[in-house]
Amino acid sequence: MNWRIKLSALFLAALAALPGLAQTEGKYLAPPNQVIAIRAGRLFDARNGTLLTSQIVIVRGDRIAEAGSGLAIPVGAKVIDLSNATVMPGMIDAHVHINTGGDTEAQRTLIALANAQIDLAAGFTTLLDMDSRGGYNTVDIRDQISTGRVQGPRMQVVGESLNPRATNYYPDIRTGRFQEGFIENKNVNGPWLARAAVREAKLHGVDWVKIYTTQDFAGTMHMWTPEAKLVNSPSLTFEEVQAIVDEAHRLGLKVACHAYGGEGMASCINAGVDAPNHLLELDQDGIKVLLQKKLPFVPTLDDLISLEKSDLEMTGGRNSRMKLAEQAVRRAVAAGVPIVFGSGATSAVIPHGKQANQFAFYAKWGLTPAQALQTAYLNAAHMLNYGIEKDIGTVEKGKFADIIAVSGNPLTDITEMERVRFVMKGGTVIRDDFAER
Repeated sequence: MNWRIKLSALFLAALAALPGLAQTEGKYLAPPNQVIAIRAGRLFDARNGTLLTSQIVIVRGDRIAEAGSGLAIPVGAKVIDLSNATVMPGMIDAHVHINTGGDTEAQRTLIALANAQIDLAAGFTTLLDMDSRGGYNTVDIRDQISTGRVQGPRMQVVGESLNPRATNYYPDIRTGRFQEGFIENKNVNGPWLARAAVREAKLHGVDWVKIYTTQDFAGTMHMWTPEAKLVNSPSLTFEEVQAIVDEAHRLGLKVACHAYGGEGMASCINAGVDAPNHLLELDQDGIKVLLQKKLPFVPTLDDLISLEKSDLEMTGGRNSRMKLAEQAVRRAVAAGVPIVFGSGATSAVIPHGKQANQFAFYAKWGLTPAQALQTAYLNAAHMLNYGIEKDIGTVEKGKFADIIAVSGNPLTDITEMERVRFVMKGGTVIRDDFAER
C-alpha cells in the first residue's frame, strides 16, 4: 500500500477516535423530520424547458416529497415564500478546479473548500472537480461534505489526472517545485501502465479519471502556428486511451479528457470517453462520432474567456480559443449534440461563483435560453457517474431538494442566472436574500 494511503488511513482513524467528532457528522444535513413548503411564483421545468406558474414544492428531510399546483401545505410546515421569484433546480458545473492556491496541503484544502462553498452560494449545488492539481484532497472534501461535517455542494472528483500537461505547467503541490515528467506514479506509457494508473486512482477513491490527449503548451507561443492555427500535439496514443476507458469502465469509473483537436481529440472521442472537454476543432466527422456514441460536449467557456486576450496577442488578432469554441459549439448545437455546462472555474482569473455568465454565450451561439439552462441540469446530470441523474437536475418528487431562485425570468433575460438569490441544498437553506430583504 502506498505510504500516503497508509498515513491517510491512520490519520482518519485517529480523527474518528476523537471525542465530539461524531457530533459534527450530519451537522449540515437537513433533519429527516423537517417539512418545508416553498411557494414558487414561477417554476422552471428543466425536463421540458418551460415555466410553470403558482407551484408548491413540499420538502421532507432532504428530498422533494411533492411538487405541483394546488397542493395543500402540511400543518406545521415552514413556508418559504418565493411567489415573486423564478424557482429552479440547483445548477451543476461539470468542470471546476477548487484547488487554487496555498503553500501547504492544509492551506490548499481550506482554500479549496472555500471555493466549493462560493460555488454553492452562487447556485451550483453539484460540482465535478476536474483535476486536483496534485494529491487527493478533493476526495476528502467530497466525503466530509457528504457526511455533513462541512457545508458544500455535492461533488464528484478526479483527484490527480493520469497524465498532466507535459509542459510542467503545474508545480508538484507536495514539493512546490516543477516536476519533470509525470506526477507521482501516473506514468501511462503503454496500455498496461495506463490500466495500472486507473487502478491506483480507484484505490484513492475517485469518481472519475482524467487524461490530457492534447498538450496546450501552457499558453506559450508554441501553441499557435505562424498561420494562427492551433498546434495539437497528441500526448497519448489511441491504444493508451482505449485501455484507460476500458479499465475505468470495468472499475465503475468514468473518464474525462482534455482535448483541443487533431489526433488527440480523435483518440478521445473514438475511444468513447464520457466527458470530452474543449474540442476546439470539432468538425462534422467528430460530431458524427459523438452522435454515434451518444457522447456530450463540455466546452468550458469561462476557461477560454480568460485566455482570449493572450490568444489574440499571440495570433495578431487572427484567432483565439474562444473563437474556435464558438464555431465548435454552433456546429454541435446544430447537429443535436448535448452541451454540458462546465465552466473551468479555477483561479482569480477564472473565478468561482461567477460562472453563470456562460449561459449568455450559449444563448448567442444557437441555444434557446431554455436549452442554455438545460446544459446545467439534465444534460450535466446524465453525464455524471453512479446514476446521480435520478437524484438531481429537476424539481421533481423523490429528488434531492436542491433548489435555487432568481428574481426575474431567465427565459427573457438569461443574465438573471448571474444573480441567484436563494439556494437550498438537500433541504438546507444556504442563502435566502428574499427573506433578508
